[in-house]
Amino acid sequence: MARKRLSPPMRTKRRSTSMRSRAAQAHTRPAETRNEDFSGDELTALVVRGCLIARDSVFNVRDFLADGSRLAFLAIKDCEKELDQIERKIDEQLPEAITRVTEAKARELLACLKFITDLERIGDLSYNSVIQLQSRREKLPAADSRQLVEMASLLYEMLEQIHQGFLKRDVSHAQVVLKSDPEVDRLCHSLFQRHLAEPNIPSGQQNFDVLLAAQALERIGDHAKNLAEELYSLAEGRSLRHNARKLSSA
Repeated sequence: MARKRLSPPMRTKRRSTSMRSRAAQAHTRPAETRNEDFSGDELTALVVRGCLIARDSVFNVRDFLADGSRLAFLAIKDCEKELDQIERKIDEQLPEAITRVTEAKARELLACLKFITDLERIGDLSYNSVIQLQSRREKLPAADSRQLVEMASLLYEMLEQIHQGFLKRDVSHAQVVLKSDPEVDRLCHSLFQRHLAEPNIPSGQQNFDVLLAAQALERIGDHAKNLAEELYSLAEGRSLRHNARKLSSA
């Protein structure tokens, strides 16, 4: 679904909104909460924040693909750095936190570790996709731009579903993601086939960056699919990671 590009002031609100959300969570947490519970809750909150940052990163990829926005490029770079920082913090804090919680909470923390691994990779791939095109002198061909923007739009919606599913522990959101991933693959394959079918002319070599960008976006879809499958595991308490075909047809 089309959505207006955020203006520069709106982009800065992502951080302030996240900070307000975290402050509200801290305010509602009982003062007598045990230290180990706070550690677990903090790590879970970091993953929620990571979901939003990954989603925002892909939103800015869509902006960059649509009009080459320099502001969008810088926002993607910033998101990639933030996701790296969150992953490092979780890696550092989780080993100690997981020894202080119940088995159920430990399972949640392990899911957080899996989540942030995929989210961090999504940040890397978002940045890689625009790096391929950032130094391009010629404007993207209209057909390529249309397909890449469509891929980014689907990925944005998939990551929003992941965010909502993690918050609510609701697998219906995961199912939407699993059903959307094949369409991302189809768009990527279609773009590749179109370029490979073109006559081998000198200018065709200049579009190799387009194929690399499409491949990076397709890989983001794979990581979103991983997150959807992990959401099933988190919500139902058992791993379905190796049963993707069944999930896709459910």
